[in-house]
Amino acid sequence: MSIVLGGIFVLHIAAIILLLVATIDNAWWVTDTMSTDVWGRWIGQNGVWNFTSLPDIPSYPSDYLQAVQATSVLACIFSGLGVFVFAVELFTLQKGRKFIVSGIFQSLACLFIMIAASIYTDRFHLEEHGSYGHCYILAWIAFGLTFISAVIYFALRKK
Repeated sequence: MSIVLGGIFVLHIAAIILLLVATIDNAWWVTDTMSTDVWGRWIGQNGVWNFTSLPDIPSYPSDYLQAVQATSVLACIFSGLGVFVFAVELFTLQKGRKFIVSGIFQSLACLFIMIAASIYTDRFHLEEHGSYGHCYILAWIAFGLTFISAVIYFALRKK
């Protein structure tokens, strides 16, 4: 049983790390001379990368951008709370009970990162040439990991 719990804990920590990297790092959309995240834009000129704010143009609606920012941060918060609650439940939960509260926190983290990535996909860079960067891909991978860990928490009983 301790191996299973250790594996679940490692899965949860991996999801938190991916969520943090996807939220903080600067590569949701990339081109040869630009790298954009949900907080700003890096523009490369003569081998030097300069940070600029995101453009205030119709292809970057600020209300959607704030929704992506907020849901990304909320996903990190709920996943972090989920691992803390898992540790608490591990020592306080009675035998035969499920890790429901941890599952709820992971489900919320899963929902929020899915919302962030979905809004970003639907509303940004529709007319631009470039590709999605590693942070965007990590956000979708984190969605999968948080979903899997939430399902495991709902199914797992303490022995």
